[in-house]
Amino acid sequence: MNLFEPTNEPPVTATVVVCVYTDKRWADIVAAVESVQSQDVLPVETIIVVDHNEALLERCREAFDGVQVLANTHKQGLSGARNTAIEAATGEVVAFLDDDASARAGWLRALLAPYGDPAVIGVGGIAHPRWPVSRTAVDDSGRPATLPGGTTRDATGELDWIVGCTYTGQPTEQAEIRNLMGCNMSLRAEVFKRVGGFAEDIGRIGKNPLGCEETELCIRARQAYQADGREVRILFEPAAAVDHRVSDDRVDWSYLRRRSWAEGLSKAAVSKLVGQGDALSTESKYVATVLPKALIREVRAKRPASAAAVVTALGFTAAGYVRGKLPGATAHVQLPSSDGA
Repeated sequence: MNLFEPTNEPPVTATVVVCVYTDKRWADIVAAVESVQSQDVLPVETIIVVDHNEALLERCREAFDGVQVLANTHKQGLSGARNTAIEAATGEVVAFLDDDASARAGWLRALLAPYGDPAVIGVGGIAHPRWPVSRTAVDDSGRPATLPGGTTRDATGELDWIVGCTYTGQPTEQAEIRNLMGCNMSLRAEVFKRVGGFAEDIGRIGKNPLGCEETELCIRARQAYQADGREVRILFEPAAAVDHRVSDDRVDWSYLRRRSWAEGLSKAAVSKLVGQGDALSTESKYVATVLPKALIREVRAKRPASAAAVVTALGFTAAGYVRGKLPGATAHVQLPSSDGA
């Protein structure tokens, strides 16, 4: 059942969080905040968290009226910045929007509507890539050869997760999913009180492509609620859409290799925290069905570069995972503390 009803007020209040770290993304930051302020449903507050950058902190405080601007009081990185926002948020739901993403009209309303179901603890939306102008583009949409996929403006590709966007293999309508995608996600505030915040030993620090902190948190939350005898749901809602700008440096071969390797390392860290079965449940199906179809399609279409991208991504991700499982590789990774419930 699709619970999105545009004529109704959302069943919960929301705090929207935008985490930032560099003034090189200033135009993106402004666009992200303005996209929140132009929603037909407004949050109770918008919070910008600046990740250990005093100059950017002052610039944000001067530029944004009616927005709460905070310094990251936790460990440097995206997870620490998010945890800072969680501690300050007053909304019943905390929604996160990347600093290089702009929300489309109706985004927040669509993101909040499913919370009318008490069993829903998290809702995420779709992220459409906005490609840079590139000589390697394979069609008029601007899609690069390193990230093969559909040819229309909002089409997905099998490797679009590499640039933090919705990828082929994810649902195309409202559906239950294992974990949310950080670019466009929301969780009930009660979740953080129950299981703690994001694990600060994984996740991005600046341009470091490590990630999977959202995956780990969603799995940890589901496991905690199930241990209490409560079945909960995490939903994907495509009506909650954002446009995610992809920078030039993320469409070349070196980033494809680094990001894939980092994904493998991150999955190994998540496996340590929540168990291999839950950590790889979605990935097993993706590797077995989605990637082979993509490879066959690109080979038959005589696009060797795109076919090579699929093989490269799989190979480097697998290698990173194997490296991450070696003794000592994830010894530093710890779970955050929680208040309990």
